[in-house]
Amino acid sequence: MRFAALFFACSLSLVASADIVERIVAIVNNEIITLSDVNKYAERLKSGGLTDDLLISDEATKSAVLADRDKLLQKMIDEKLIDSEVKRQNLQIPIERVEQEIRTIAKRNGLTRDQLKEEITGRGVSFAQYQDFLKTGLERQSLIEKAVASKIKLTEQDILNHYAQTSVGGGQAFEYTLAHALFLKSKGGATAARQRAELFLRRLKEGGNFEKLAGEMSEDPNFEAGGLLGTFKTGEFIKELEQEARTMDAGGVSGVIETGSGFHVLKVLGKKLVPDPRFEREKERIHQSLYEQAYRRQLQSWLEQLRVDAFIRINPK
Repeated sequence: MRFAALFFACSLSLVASADIVERIVAIVNNEIITLSDVNKYAERLKSGGLTDDLLISDEATKSAVLADRDKLLQKMIDEKLIDSEVKRQNLQIPIERVEQEIRTIAKRNGLTRDQLKEEITGRGVSFAQYQDFLKTGLERQSLIEKAVASKIKLTEQDILNHYAQTSVGGGQAFEYTLAHALFLKSKGGATAARQRAELFLRRLKEGGNFEKLAGEMSEDPNFEAGGLLGTFKTGEFIKELEQEARTMDAGGVSGVIETGSGFHVLKVLGKKLVPDPRFEREKERIHQSLYEQAYRRQLQSWLEQLRVDAFIRINPK
């Protein structure tokens, strides 16, 4: 702390002359951030130059940072804090690991190592600079893995709870065996089709047998004996029919249900709880989403603690 304060006092003398355009914008521990550093960082962000995406991982964040110099400076301060912590913990990445990363990047882009080198130098960046950039990034990544990522624990139950809270039906899945009678709009129009469906219901209420009446009256072109529609799991059949079936018990008969093709009267022949196939399809996406949210929270908390423990001085503009 004392050293940083003395360093700050000495540094001011470097920019005392009104003729010098350069100035110190901030001091982080014993490192300085100059105005030219800030300008170069902003330019690299704009041009897609060598910038670590550790703290600026998406276009929305990049746009927000470029639009606000205070936010941009804060990102630079955070990088300095991370680098200070890397040094404090003596986390060093060997050149062999850097070389492995270079070959991985080259392969991912369909290039040889020499071709990648040509691409890098062709953009005005020396290959030594690129190696240093990767080394710094890998060291930061190693620190973040240790300080942040390793502390994130997501269980199957966490994922299931999130799915239950956000999915239609609360995460419950059923297997249904269904029969129906269908009355087609294409036969005389929607009004006439609805009237035939209502007639079917009236005859049921008068004591008619569902299977027999379906055989006599249903207009389903794929009609099965008794109006059998089939066995389906949640998410596998017509949305309007599923919404109705979810509220019904086995043996129940629905009212008239409209779909695109016509009007249905549905009977639930069987219904039981089963593992939700939608959950299995969504599980990896939910895990990734929850992990990213937890990572951002944990990273922000850790950076805040680094700021508390550090010497940070931001000079007036």
